[in-house]
Amino acid sequence: MLLLGIETSCDETAAAVVRDGREVLSNVLSTQVPIHRKYGGVVPELACRQHVAVISNVVCAAMDKAKIDFQDLSGIAVTQGPGLMGALLVGLSYAKALAYRHHLRLIGVHHLEGHIAAVHLENRIVHLPAVALVVSGGHTMLYYVPVHGPLKSLGQSVDDAAGEAFDKGAKMMGLSYPGGPAIDRIARTGDPTRLTFPRPCLNHDSLDMSFSGLKTSLRYYLERSGFPSASDVNTPDVAAAFQQAIVDVLVEKTLSAADRRRVRTVFVTGGVAANTVLRRQLTEICKERGLQLKIPSPGYCTDNGAMIAAAGYFRMNGRKESSLAMSPQATLAMSETGFTGG
Repeated sequence: MLLLGIETSCDETAAAVVRDGREVLSNVLSTQVPIHRKYGGVVPELACRQHVAVISNVVCAAMDKAKIDFQDLSGIAVTQGPGLMGALLVGLSYAKALAYRHHLRLIGVHHLEGHIAAVHLENRIVHLPAVALVVSGGHTMLYYVPVHGPLKSLGQSVDDAAGEAFDKGAKMMGLSYPGGPAIDRIARTGDPTRLTFPRPCLNHDSLDMSFSGLKTSLRYYLERSGFPSASDVNTPDVAAAFQQAIVDVLVEKTLSAADRRRVRTVFVTGGVAANTVLRRQLTEICKERGLQLKIPSPGYCTDNGAMIAAAGYFRMNGRKESSLAMSPQATLAMSETGFTGG
């Protein structure tokens, strides 16, 4: 089964061709980071306009690299939501037009479902049940992934997503956008033990998380220290300590979820899953506990078309297709998703 996957939920225009939900034949992405960097975050109107400008070239490049024609496809998978309404509308409209023109099946995909499906792109066999942490600029969620049936929400951030905290924290420290990679880079030369930031919700029985208070703590520390004029503020140390606080919460909550659900497999996906400290810490602890850890390569952690095609494959296998009347949804629940993918 060959599927074209299209992703335009935020600031990346992406398309990919994937065979049987696992074999990536092409994966093309046009990033908007240079456009939004000077604003310190994504500007929805600019994102929408850029998607319109490049989507045709991105999809055509994905088809060319896969060396197939549209009549070779089994269907088109596209992100329906959640995301920026204008951005979603561009991808969905383009996918609908292609599906109508070439008489192809259409599959609407939940964006987070796509992130979870990304673990299959580099793993022929994935053992279920599992606990999945989806952590990005817009989402920080914990899910139970059963052998059969819909995903079950276990916990989430009650305020800022972890990636949002990284972006805002980096801006306070005068670092570049996007903040997650910037903090990850500069923190490599810092000492995370030189400062102590709070670990919100770490001692709570709930699997929910919170990062707004951590961000506020960073702001107060920088203000008290007279940053940026103070010469005694070591930015790498601050970045390392701030990063470590976020990572500790993510790791602890994920492992707690695995213990409660008594699973032996852990997924970690989303843009923040590319963070080197998070990957290293989870790898070490999961190995100690005998847990099977599945984290996609960094290129499959951030938004991409291959993950949407993979999720579309599992939805088609579960006979969950969409009609041309499907509309974009800026907020979209996972309650009706049937993704499992064993």
